[in-house]
Amino acid sequence: MNTYQKGTHVFETHFGRIIALKEEGVIKAKSIRYAHSGRFQKPVPEEPSVSDIVFPDKTPVCPQVLSPLVEKMIGATPVETFEADESTQFLSIIRPEDVNKNDKLPVVVWIHGGSHEIGCGDLTTADPSEWVKEQQIMVVTVSYRLGLFGFLGGDEKRPSNLGLFDMIEALRWIKKYIADFGGDEKNITLLGQSSGGDAIAHLMISEGTEGLFQRVIIQSAPLGLRHKRQKMSAEFLKKTEPLKDETDVLKMMDEYGKFVPSVMKYGLKAVMPFGIQYGFPPLCREEESVLKWNENAIKYDVLIGLNNDETAFYLKTSEALNKYFGKGFGLKIMDKTVEKTTEFIYGEPAKKFAENLAKGGGNVYFFRIHSKVKNNHIGASHCIDLPLIFGNESAWKSSEMLKGIPWKQIHENGKKLRALWAEFARSGKISDHSERPEILALRKV
Repeated sequence: MNTYQKGTHVFETHFGRIIALKEEGVIKAKSIRYAHSGRFQKPVPEEPSVSDIVFPDKTPVCPQVLSPLVEKMIGATPVETFEADESTQFLSIIRPEDVNKNDKLPVVVWIHGGSHEIGCGDLTTADPSEWVKEQQIMVVTVSYRLGLFGFLGGDEKRPSNLGLFDMIEALRWIKKYIADFGGDEKNITLLGQSSGGDAIAHLMISEGTEGLFQRVIIQSAPLGLRHKRQKMSAEFLKKTEPLKDETDVLKMMDEYGKFVPSVMKYGLKAVMPFGIQYGFPPLCREEESVLKWNENAIKYDVLIGLNNDETAFYLKTSEALNKYFGKGFGLKIMDKTVEKTTEFIYGEPAKKFAENLAKGGGNVYFFRIHSKVKNNHIGASHCIDLPLIFGNESAWKSSEMLKGIPWKQIHENGKKLRALWAEFARSGKISDHSERPEILALRKV
């Protein structure tokens, strides 16, 4: 058994001399600025540094409002370890401590979820250290602008899709410099969950991404909410106009909630008011998107799928709904609602997406994660894939979502799942002979 010493590691790179943290068998180069931007401006690539690049005491994060649901179901956010920064173009690199000097590690780029509104690349619940050590891969976590700053626009003063532009700039940085850290710049896989998966799907058809990645893993992308958002976004943009020049970002965060579009008016898509916007760079018009994906199908290996009970994360954890639908016949209604909404938002759109890519000649795998735990009322809900992929038991100990699930079961299934995902990241293929966790249904499309 290896005994690792904590300390620092120095990367001499073309971007500069980077001081990294060495702990528990991995090396972490944290919070490297890949670009910078003014408010509502496109990102500008960061120039190489002549001075040492040192990881900060606090992790930079885009200004945001904490989600009570996420705090309850996943765990409390240690806000004292974060620092708000509008120009949130940072990435962190995590690689094994022990690698052969001439080895080139496959690179997985993590694009976090959070409804394009919350989160960052460096949450402890998505710390990839376990995966990195087990599978000898490199993971790069990316932070980008969110909400008002990154995913709401539509005019010259507030351009659309700035969060997507941030991601593209991060991918350019990775392509240019990752070899200096031991990564293979010709073997880059994008991994995204929820809105992160939605973003990755759209990076596949974005201008300026040619050659920046070879594979994608899309988990629980709410592709059913991507349609006909233009009117809703225009209304939201207009109502938040008085906030665009506000100097107090905390006030901006407090105020914008008053203007969030109504579900009664716009349907389920209003539950994710921020998002990608078709018809603005770097994206095509909405009616061209399916053809674009079909045309680009042969460029990327694709692994896409969902959890079997996605919307239970939202519906079965609602105290108001449980009051009326928490038992008896009401619970049957609740179960049916979870089934229907999961298929509408996640299941059917992912299946159609996969089939369209396969028709275009793409190499596509489709998966579905099921719950095998008895008496677990929320089943395989949204976000259940995160502890499976990232492990890190201590970060998940307060998670309401995992209540009643033995960590041993998460770990055993997760280790097998991590091996499959790493196999895909290395080669774009998953062998029929590779061991599957019991919770996973996986097929080639």
